[in-house]
Amino acid sequence: MHTPGKQALDLNRLLQALLTEQHLDASDTLLVLEQAAARPACHPLELIAGPGLEDRMHPGQPLDLDRLCQWLADKVGQPFVRIDPMQLDMSQVSGLISPAFAQRHGILVVAADASAVTVASAQPYQDDWQADLARSLGRPIRRVLASPLQIRQLGQSFLRLAQSVQGAQHQQPASLGELEHLLELGKRQAEANADDAHIVHIVDWLLQYALEQRASDIHLEPRREQGQLRYRIDGLLHTVYAFPAGVTLALVSRLKHLGRMDVAEKRRPQDGRLQSRLPGGGEVELRLSTLPTPFGEKLVLRLFDPQQLHEGFDRLGLEGQQLEQWRALLRHRQGIILVTGPTGSGKTSTLYASLKLLATPQINLCTIEDPIERLEPAFNQLQVQPALGLCFANGVRAMLRQDPDIIMIGEIRDRETALVAVQAALTGHLVLSTLHTNDACAAITRLQELGVADYLIKATLIGVMAQRLIRTLCGDCQGCASAASGQPCRTCRGTGFHGRTGLFELLIPSENLRAQIGPHTDLAHLRRQALTEGLLDLRRCGEAKVACGLTRAEEVLRACS
Repeated sequence: MHTPGKQALDLNRLLQALLTEQHLDASDTLLVLEQAAARPACHPLELIAGPGLEDRMHPGQPLDLDRLCQWLADKVGQPFVRIDPMQLDMSQVSGLISPAFAQRHGILVVAADASAVTVASAQPYQDDWQADLARSLGRPIRRVLASPLQIRQLGQSFLRLAQSVQGAQHQQPASLGELEHLLELGKRQAEANADDAHIVHIVDWLLQYALEQRASDIHLEPRREQGQLRYRIDGLLHTVYAFPAGVTLALVSRLKHLGRMDVAEKRRPQDGRLQSRLPGGGEVELRLSTLPTPFGEKLVLRLFDPQQLHEGFDRLGLEGQQLEQWRALLRHRQGIILVTGPTGSGKTSTLYASLKLLATPQINLCTIEDPIERLEPAFNQLQVQPALGLCFANGVRAMLRQDPDIIMIGEIRDRETALVAVQAALTGHLVLSTLHTNDACAAITRLQELGVADYLIKATLIGVMAQRLIRTLCGDCQGCASAASGQPCRTCRGTGFHGRTGLFELLIPSENLRAQIGPHTDLAHLRRQALTEGLLDLRRCGEAKVACGLTRAEEVLRACS
């Protein structure tokens, strides 16, 4: 394939080369040319990828944009890079060239160090910008080839972000007015004045970007010189951006306003809530939490997709006999059901899925939470407010006067709450709650430590579910173009994992096991008794998921250690 120097890629020449190498046949080229007539300004590789053709040299493999870019990179002798936004040091690379220069030449800086600046382009033969940029930066340019779609989308997003950060850094602290509770992403907030425009855009970007990257939590962490933005994805934190210290504080202030929090109060932790509407019309709820630090308030936002409330137990990983046993437990009219595990093990998702199953027009279902994780119209939800003397125990006592059928207690933390939960179960209510224990059997000894009498545990405890979250294997790693070419998989970023599922250990105390509960209860003996009776513990549950090809043994060991 020959293309004159400094000239843009030509669609006909690319099609001829692909035809010669038998990646396409004549009918394919005619289809591309027919559709290209309606999109004259589109990049040639995007036009070829548009119809979703099969690679004739590799039957069953799509001739998608990544495969075409890899093919072209091999032709021109430039490395092909699948740009992973999470791996870019955006605060460093986005300020090296002006947005106008980058847009005019269709380029994007993807890395920079003392020796060179790496620039991605989808036009490998155009180099009229290269000498000027090298002279301006005082460093040689390292060329790589990337998808034109990625360069266009990421360039617009990151360069606009860099402009907003720079603008926010040089303006006075924003004077934010009263803002609406519902934040519509992708739209300029009418309530924000002109001085707030940069901060508004940055907040808009970080929320949209978090949703695109499947983040479950957003961390804004102030530091002496620079604040840090991190996302938690599949249980692990990833650094996304480093903001100037003043910009970080302004972002925290705006998000506190949106979450109906006291912006003037910076010495005490606060909690808030924000509902966000996506450009596509869907809604996501965010729970906000602040923590005072020496350099300002640290803010964590937890993202909740309301659709999760409507998902079945299969999405949680609860299936087979365990699922049938869990459903049978939920059909009880009275007793205590506990979900145990460390923070971030999916207890809330399991409880909400269970409550959604139980909530019918014939049932009065009440919850007391700290804080309310997700708003659900089918529940009567109560927020713990220690400043008003409304703790878990007092809240449950109030609920018992509201003719409840089912009570969910966010967490049993102390003796008073444990005793009130037991009393509610004894008086004919089904009580669901959580504990922090390592396994299901440890919930029994934990209740004993909280001061619940042995005979009350025997009389009320009908089931305990211990759980963990583990990462699942990426389904796109095998056979995709990027993996075959040595590039990290686009879906999992080369980690080999995408998404998470649950490991579950469901204990339904038998009469023999109940007989072991006493003043000198031996936890190890309880575990042996439960295993003898057929308990599927967390590790064996994990082994079953490894055998099914859902995860790896080391991931199970990490979660169950």
